[in-house]
Amino acid sequence: MRIVIAEDDPLLREGLALLLRAESLDVVATADGPDPFLAAVDEHRPDVAIVDVRMPPTHTDEGIRAAVAARGRQPELAILVLSGYVEQAFATELLAAGASRLGYLLKERVGRVETFLDALHRVAAGGTAIDPDVITQMFARTRANGPLDRLTGREREVLALMAEGLGNAAIAEKLVVSDGAVHKHIRNIFAKLDLAPDDRTDRRVAAVLHYLDDAAR
Repeated sequence: MRIVIAEDDPLLREGLALLLRAESLDVVATADGPDPFLAAVDEHRPDVAIVDVRMPPTHTDEGIRAAVAARGRQPELAILVLSGYVEQAFATELLAAGASRLGYLLKERVGRVETFLDALHRVAAGGTAIDPDVITQMFARTRANGPLDRLTGREREVLALMAEGLGNAAIAEKLVVSDGAVHKHIRNIFAKLDLAPDDRTDRRVAAVLHYLDDAAR
């Protein structure tokens, strides 16, 4: 796995590089801003980019903009975004551009090495990994009488775990229920969100985007 890191904090940037190299992963370049990051993506054609949300010069949304630009140049690039805070609008903007091979984690998760590496491998394999704290806050902000209001409490739990990137078996283990029960809950979620089978749409991703869009309004 070839990785580029974009992080303006030198301690975190080098710490991430050391951690990943210790796991026998190939960190091909590091960058301290959007322009060097995009140049590194063009030069090295990495499999995964780890990108800080806030980078110079304004420390607002440069990282998100750079991540979207990088995906435009290299559509198969997996991106794991790191943020110091839950920034809902940024998460929604990034995921709306295409939810596969994308992750959004709070920086505190980096210290939980197993969790961080699991998210990294998940997005590299084509999945989605959203920080549980981001999920919790997004659910808390959803509007009454919105599409999610149709879901039961258990169905919301299942949808939250889907958004984290968990598959059916992992959800069943987490909730201590059967695989069949999880399948039934997911079928109900699709029905209540009016997500009919469609060869062009991943219904799991569409369900996640439903509540991201609802929470952002």
